[in-house]
Parts: sequence; C-alpha cells; structure tokens
Amino acid sequence: MTEQTSAGTVIIVGGGIIGIACAHYLSDAGFQVTVIERKTIAGACSHANCGFIVPSHVLPLTEPAALKTALKSLFTPRAPFRVRPQWDFSFWKWMWQFGRRCTHKQMLSAAPALKAMLDLSLQEYRRLLEQEDLACEWRDEGLLYVFQTERGLDEYRQTDRLLTDHFGVAAREIPGETLPAFDPALKPGLAGAFHYTCDASLKPDLLAAAWTARLRERGVQFQEVCELTGINHAGGKITQLVTSQGELHADAVVFATGAWSPLLAEQLGCEIPILPGKGYSVTMAAPDPSPRYPMLFPEHKVGVCPFENRFRLGSMMEFTGYDTTIPEYRIQQLRDSAQPYLVTPSTETEYERWYGWRPMTWDSLPIIGRVPRLNNAWLAAGHNMLGMSMAPATGKLIAQLVASETPDLDPVPYAPDRFE
Repeated sequence: MTEQTSAGTVIIVGGGIIGIACAHYLSDAGFQVTVIERKTIAGACSHANCGFIVPSHVLPLTEPAALKTALKSLFTPRAPFRVRPQWDFSFWKWMWQFGRRCTHKQMLSAAPALKAMLDLSLQEYRRLLEQEDLACEWRDEGLLYVFQTERGLDEYRQTDRLLTDHFGVAAREIPGETLPAFDPALKPGLAGAFHYTCDASLKPDLLAAAWTARLRERGVQFQEVCELTGINHAGGKITQLVTSQGELHADAVVFATGAWSPLLAEQLGCEIPILPGKGYSVTMAAPDPSPRYPMLFPEHKVGVCPFENRFRLGSMMEFTGYDTTIPEYRIQQLRDSAQPYLVTPSTETEYERWYGWRPMTWDSLPIIGRVPRLNNAWLAAGHNMLGMSMAPATGKLIAQLVASETPDLDPVPYAPDRFE
C-alpha cells in the first residue's frame, strides 16, 4: 500500500447500501472515511426492498421483450412495468438508447459483466457475514421462481436453458404437484417452479444497521441530514464539497448517489444516464403458513420476502420521474398478485408501505469508476434492480481503484467513460 493511500481521506456522498459497502472496503484499505447522507443512512432505496442476493439474475433488463412491454405500458397506466412520458430530452434519449439494446445479442453481451459482479458479491457477503457477524436474517437457501400456468412455466424453460448453457446458472425444476410439500405456503394446482440454489436473501434494513454499527466502531464517520449543495473543482480535481453542514475537503470523493446521480452530472462534467425506476413494497405480519423460501412470481412480477416475523411483497417498475406518492391501487396490486400462489397471500397487520427509486441505466450495467475529467472523483451508482446484490463487489472495486491496486474485476464494462 502506498503512503498516499494509507493516509488518504475519502468522502462518500450517499449513505445507501452502496455507500456503506464502499466505506467498508475503503476503510479496510487504510483510508479515513466519512459518509455524508442527505437524510438517514440506508433510508431510501436500500431500506425496504426485497433483499434478494441473486447471482441467477445475470440477464439484463434489456431483454428483447422489454421494449414491447414498455410501449404497451404507455396505454396501460396500472401495468407492473409502466412508462409515463416526460417532456424531457434526457428521458427520451435514455429510452432510445435502452430500446436499441433490447436485442438478444445485446442481452448476452451485457450478461458476463453482471455475472462477474454478482458472483464476487455473493462470495464477499458470505465472508463478511462470517467475519463481521452482521445480523441480517441471512438465508442461503436459494430463490423459487413459481409459475401459475403451464404456458408461463414452458416459456421460462427457455430462459433456464439459456442460463444453464451460457452461464452455468442451473436450477432444479420442481413439478407443480410436489410444490405444496416443498413449501406448504404454496397452493395446490400451480404449474411448477424453478429453484435457484445459488441465490440468497437478507433483511435490508438489518444489514444496513449492523454494517453501519461495525464501521462506526472502526472509525468511519457518518454525517446524516447532510445535503450536498455544491461541488468546487480546479485543476482536474474536486477541491471542496459544499454541504448543509459546512464545507468539506478530502483527497478523494466517491459519489454513491443512486437515482440522484444524474442531478450531479453538470457539476461533475460527465454524462450519467440514470433514470429513477420506482418500485413498491408492503411489509406485513408473517402469515400462517409463511413461505419457507423467498420467491418470485414472474407472471405477476411480484417478489415475496419471508422474514423471521414479517412478510414483504415487492414489485413494479415505474418510469415516472421522482414521484413520491404511494397509490393505494399499487399496494392492492401487490396483495392481489400473491392470491393465485399462496395459501395465505397477505395479512391485515401492515407495518410499512414503501417506495424506492432504483437507479436504472440504459445498458443495465452499473456505473463504477473514476469520473472522466476529475482525477479524485469516483462514481458508484446505476445498479438498476441489483444494488443489494452487487454492493460488496462494488465497494471492493471502488477501494481497489481509488488505491490504484489491481482490481479483482475487469473495471472496463462499468467505467463512466463508456458514455463519453
């Protein structure tokens, strides 16, 4: 380790799970780390998502059918995948670039970079949970893809074969008649399921709280309700951050700013093609019977997250800008979508209704690396729907790049300058 890195200071802007992971690995590398967060640590998109850790999700959102789904949603306001037209050039540019990539060839070309990051993150999660004793209701039992209809099951078999043949991500197919024995929370009469044993799950808010506590013990500073209001730079470097709590200085700055990142593009002098993709969840008391496994219902685009004494349904992808509302019909859609699958699809005791803005990139890859024209500024954003799954690998890659070390992952696919 060089003298600079052992004595260096780093400010991380953004206290979500990506910022927390960056803080961990930068601290490990010997940096003095401060995390600033405009609200509360892990209080936004990292708070009440499904908590899936999914190496099986190697196929990007830019699949061939995605463009057709997006266009149909223009005329279906309550569709799970919804696009609301916005009179904004960056929105239409993003949609155009996204649409160009919705081909089989482009899908397969993006997948290896996703797989590399997902695989490394799972390895790092297992190591971290053992070494740091992070209590987060970790389940290493896989993820079930459950299908209501034979047609849906048969169509997915093609995807399963693709995952197996191209990426070595294999699942066990479970016949419908055996599903109630496999997980008694599932209704009889379902078509079948695929069990991806490579996947895992956790409770996001518990992970964030436990990890933050460990980092505080190690000397990482967290400044909450500290909003970034200005970025000053000269000579190709950031010289000062202006915040609601005063001016801050550091040798390096990492922007782990999620869906807010494009609002910083002008000040950073680079393109950050991220749109907020809004998702919802509702957290309830655990039903009886409660699912043994986390599940996805692809035909209804709903995720099911069983916790120790809670139960969460999560879904939807809305491109509706920075909208902060939680419509009643979206919560009811979540409850209704679980009806065909679960013996007890929901409970009356409701603990939380939540929304989060996923940071969606048009090529489905995260943006990780040095800001093109600023030598001491780094981006760690744009993780789409996989921020929780990719956090450790992102933190490790950022720390290695900031420290000028040889990274475990090839950084080129994620580099911000790919948009130049």
